[in-house]
Amino acid sequence: MIKVLHIITKLEFGGAQGNTLHTVSHLDKNIFETRLAAGPGGMLEDKVPPGSLLTVPHLARPINPLRDLRALFELLGIIRDERPVIVHTHSSKAGILGRLAALLAGTPVIIHTFHGFGFHERQAAPARRFFVLLERFCALFTDSLVFVSSANLDYARDYDLCGTDKCSLIRSGIPLGNYPSRADRAAKRRELGVPQEAVLIVSLGNFKPQKNPADFITAAMRLAGAHKDAVFMLVGGGEGLEAARGRAKKAGLEQRLLFPGWREDSAEILAAADIFALTSLWEGLPRSLVEAVKTGLPSVCYKTDGVTDLLYDGANGFVVEQGDVDAFCMRLKELIEHPALRAEMAAKAAGADLSEFDIDYMVRRQEALYMELLKKKKAPLL
Repeated sequence: MIKVLHIITKLEFGGAQGNTLHTVSHLDKNIFETRLAAGPGGMLEDKVPPGSLLTVPHLARPINPLRDLRALFELLGIIRDERPVIVHTHSSKAGILGRLAALLAGTPVIIHTFHGFGFHERQAAPARRFFVLLERFCALFTDSLVFVSSANLDYARDYDLCGTDKCSLIRSGIPLGNYPSRADRAAKRRELGVPQEAVLIVSLGNFKPQKNPADFITAAMRLAGAHKDAVFMLVGGGEGLEAARGRAKKAGLEQRLLFPGWREDSAEILAAADIFALTSLWEGLPRSLVEAVKTGLPSVCYKTDGVTDLLYDGANGFVVEQGDVDAFCMRLKELIEHPALRAEMAAKAAGADLSEFDIDYMVRRQEALYMELLKKKKAPLL
């Protein structure tokens, strides 16, 4: 058996976590023995296969040098105890600490998947330079750097993070067979409190700066007055959820701007929607957009990494520059007011070939990468 250890910062709701959990659960059990190490307190811990979760007590998202050093040594201890042949890291913090620990432990094969980056242009320049240098250093001893979108791969090359021999494109996947959901659209709308005749605009994501829910809320408030038939819904949770609900209530929009929190029926909600919207500032590949396109929804999205892998401006939706709320509102307004345009774009979305985005295809690609690297490194399998 080939022992593989995946490491991620925390098992909270998100695309990176969902993909990693699926990989851990679906790698060929006749070939691979998998474990998953993560910081404590994640809402998705119960989704890890029994006996596979290893908790790293001090691994957490916020930067804290002392805590991070302790997490590094905890990871080193786990790797030495488990003795994996492959360490595969995900997310920025776990990617740095996990790869350093794997190097110190002498792990034969080290892989990192970028589900986005820990640095971006909105950071202060010194902080961005520091994180870029960290990534460049870790790339030196990483055997393969995996990117979930073409835009992420191009971004990494712009920052000299990898040579062509180390870079692989394995797109972030979803269970394509689950989309579009066959749920009863009318019943789902009744459950959600959405009028049957309303134009429902849905966004999926948590209340983090990365997902930038504030711009979606601002757009909803601008458009709600002139479009009495429009209902806006942001599905997700986080620290800003109650404040957002309070803001909608204060504006008298509690029936038009909805925040249902975390849901496990997002596929059904998308099937009950008319338009998908996304205001993220940085991404790897937004799985929610894959889900929306497969559902057959026209979309309006900020031009964020991964979006242009799926969305073709003016064809199956609209792409606008990040932070341009005016353009975002204008494109949403077009789709709200013109049912024929919505139908045309919906048909193009539904007809897209998304086979590369299938989650099981993603796992098979990872398996092939593992075997290729093991052969190249002539690593022992046990």
